[in-house]
Amino acid sequence: MNAVPPSPDPDRRPTAPAAGRAPGAVAPPLTLGRIADVRPGSLLVAMPALGDPNFAGTVVYVVDHSPSGTVGVVLNRPSEVRIAEVLPGWAHLAVAPGVFHVGGPCESETALGLAVCAEGGPGLQTVDADVHLVDLDGDPDGLAPAVRGLRVFAGYAGWSPGQLGGEMAEGAWACVAARADDVLSAEAGSALWHRVLRRQTGARAVLATATADPTQN
Repeated sequence: MNAVPPSPDPDRRPTAPAAGRAPGAVAPPLTLGRIADVRPGSLLVAMPALGDPNFAGTVVYVVDHSPSGTVGVVLNRPSEVRIAEVLPGWAHLAVAPGVFHVGGPCESETALGLAVCAEGGPGLQTVDADVHLVDLDGDPDGLAPAVRGLRVFAGYAGWSPGQLGGEMAEGAWACVAARADDVLSAEAGSALWHRVLRRQTGARAVLATATADPTQN
């Protein structure tokens, strides 16, 4: 596979206290999620406590989660490498903008496909509900009638046993429910980050109003 250049890190929300808070006021607790909340088909949304530039401002779709570790793909970092240049047979199924997304720092030469379709079948491995892993060595024409949209990722994000749980305990990730349209969204960077958080309720919803560029803090 052609090397996929990383996109600029999306902006991140500020960590400063909210302006105008009365002295001594206690903010409501903000529950970001626990490792027990993580499952295939959930989203991991990067929080300011996450210092790794590979994941700053990212939204990660969890593909697999088990005692042996966790695997996901970053949804909001499109590259400039077009799918038609590397996997021409799959280009007609890919949603706009028709490019590889930088799925994560692990095995960046490996391509993973996620398709949204109502039913599984040959060449599809169900992740959750309408989202399926696609066998990119298979026949794309055979899947065409069933597939509503395809997104292809270069590389993936991976955590060893206990690693993700430790990061979540430090407040590095929020775990929220995913929608199939998140996988196919044309929004990139902070746009998808904010959209996912805007649909949250309670104290967590306030995160969506933040400015994510740390230089503006």
